[in-house]
Amino acid sequence: MPARATGAIRFEDVSFAYPTRPETLALGPVAFNVSSGERVALVGPSGAGKSTVFALVLRFYDPRSGRVLIDGIDIRHCDPLDVRHAIAIVPQDPVIFAASVTENVRFGRPDATIAAVHEACAAAHALEFIERLPQGFDTDLGERGVKLSGGQRQRLSIARALLADRPILLLDEATSSLDAESERQVAQALEQLARGRTTLVIAHRLATVRNAGRIIVMDAGRIHAIGTHQELLRENGLYAHLARLQFAA
Repeated sequence: MPARATGAIRFEDVSFAYPTRPETLALGPVAFNVSSGERVALVGPSGAGKSTVFALVLRFYDPRSGRVLIDGIDIRHCDPLDVRHAIAIVPQDPVIFAASVTENVRFGRPDATIAAVHEACAAAHALEFIERLPQGFDTDLGERGVKLSGGQRQRLSIARALLADRPILLLDEATSSLDAESERQVAQALEQLARGRTTLVIAHRLATVRNAGRIIVMDAGRIHAIGTHQELLRENGLYAHLARLQFAA
């Protein structure tokens, strides 16, 4: 991998089956490009293959056939650690360790200064609750962040990704389990985080991806359609069906 990847992602006729179910294709064949700095959403019903795309980008697995490329480099030939150093992820249920706020935010960049940690937390809209904690940035957050709400854990996860400063960002249902106010704050922080990065977003709630540059609609491991929100509505296919179900009210 280059020292600083630009973050362009390419799937070339990728097929994949999980080792526990080798006879069943979880993905493929699929082919798509994500340009450096582009924001692309992956939508579709459960089991469509969205999480499998993330697992292949992170090189938790290699494809059965085809290639996954970052900056034109087949990541099958790269050290998995090098691949993951180009990627930050904000999962649906972020991992918070039984350690201080500072140590949790520094997880992706242990050598970061205190000033950089504070700056990342400010950008993630996390300062307001951190400053109310008993010892502020030195507060121990308890196992799995038990002392924080879901929205607070999510904003710390975003601060961690901001501090790590990786060219590729993976967002996995990052606002799905939050109340309306927490979702608003987290959405603002995600906008700051995604700026200038190649961003892949998994979303079940289509309202969160209406403004994505492109939307890839997946079903049963295959790509069903690619387009903008408006283009996909006009096609009146699977995306339009999902949109009607969600936006009926």
